[in-house]
Amino acid sequence: MKENNKAIALAIAAVLSWSTVATAFKVALTYLTHFEMLLVASITSLLIFAVVLTVQRRWHEVRALSTRMWGYFALLGLLNPVAYYLVLFKSYDLLPAQIAQPVNYIWPVLLVVLLAVFTKQPIPAKKYIGMLISLGGLIIISAGGKQISGAGIPPVGLALGVMSALLWATYWMVNNRNKEKTDATVACFMSFLFGSVYLVLGALVVGADLNTLPGILSGMYVGAFEMGIPFICFGLAIRKTTNPALINQLCYLSPFLSLFFVSTILGEPIVPTTYIGLALIVAGIVFNEYCVKPKDKR
Repeated sequence: MKENNKAIALAIAAVLSWSTVATAFKVALTYLTHFEMLLVASITSLLIFAVVLTVQRRWHEVRALSTRMWGYFALLGLLNPVAYYLVLFKSYDLLPAQIAQPVNYIWPVLLVVLLAVFTKQPIPAKKYIGMLISLGGLIIISAGGKQISGAGIPPVGLALGVMSALLWATYWMVNNRNKEKTDATVACFMSFLFGSVYLVLGALVVGADLNTLPGILSGMYVGAFEMGIPFICFGLAIRKTTNPALINQLCYLSPFLSLFFVSTILGEPIVPTTYIGLALIVAGIVFNEYCVKPKDKR
């Protein structure tokens, strides 16, 4: 029972952390470009994973990685953090937070399509219901953009938001097929190691102005509370709990709590279409996850 209570506490800590990052993205973007924010955030996250590996005395697992796996992570680092977060942060730069956040949340819907295309897994008929519900929510959120800005939302920003969801679904699919099943913390360290190297090299080419302390601190917050600490907390929660379904379900609170921070800290008035659209997106995902019978999933 004590372990389960610890697991729930860790999961709540992760959910609360993820709930603040949409607001943190917008705050950081007032001081930094999306590239500069990712540069600071990626290095911060890399250091956090390095500390965890040190505390857990698991550097031998990094040294034991094969040459093939180093090459695998060199490519994976291009996908996440580089491509995914550059696209995601740019979408937040162009869109109100209350639109960018739920649009990115449709990645499980896109994952179903990717699995059907690349792994030949047929989509069960019932899953089309959940997908349509989620896509309906996306349309409602998009239609509500005019209520927020008075002029609608930039199509480029919306396209980038969808692309970020597609990139994350792609990352999930590729990483999940890691046949050597590298430990998740080691895998994240390796991905962010290569990602940080790519970003530093990019900064030498395009330049990066990191002379503002608020910008650096806000970027560090993003790295810590989007990419680093919540992942560690959630991973520990899954390992400690005897009810992983409950831990996973807590994640669905995150996008709704996020709207609270967006409203109170950023001052964005949350329009009704955002609540309705987000509820539909989550409802579609939950339907596909819990209401499709196991025999349909096969």
